[in-house]
Amino acid sequence: MYPPHYGKNPLFPNKMDFRVVLRNHVSGMGVMTFKAFAKGDLICVLAGDIITDIRQHSLQIEPGVHLYDIHFSGYFLHSCDPNVYLDMKNLRVYATRDINVNDYLMMDYAQTEDVLFKQFPCSCGAENCRGWITGRKELPYADAVLPSGFRLPDNQFEECQSI
Repeated sequence: MYPPHYGKNPLFPNKMDFRVVLRNHVSGMGVMTFKAFAKGDLICVLAGDIITDIRQHSLQIEPGVHLYDIHFSGYFLHSCDPNVYLDMKNLRVYATRDINVNDYLMMDYAQTEDVLFKQFPCSCGAENCRGWITGRKELPYADAVLPSGFRLPDNQFEECQSI
């Protein structure tokens, strides 16, 4: 899935096991797996360009440093009850629960991002859905129309900033 200039790591995702597809017109594009994973399994190793700005399809490695991956992980869908965990220090993706063939890889955007490229209403449908997707260090936009039952991410830092 990655272009040759990223190398040939056998742990990189490949087109036999994954595909970026249109889930629907609300969620957009997502990564579907054609391989089952057990809880705790290493799913793959990530690659991409290291950048200093926040972009759509980028993931925060640390404050001010982001992985820009328009080939794979930039298309992980959000869920308040994710099935993957991203180890951004080592650029690895792990299953947080069993993942079946034809499931989408779902992450909690607040797990990696201090501030999102763009906030938006959540449509994940999880029991613990927060209703609005933010980074872990930001409050919803001042003019956001929040759904009833909105709550901040569990891993929200004490210091938040309103945009």
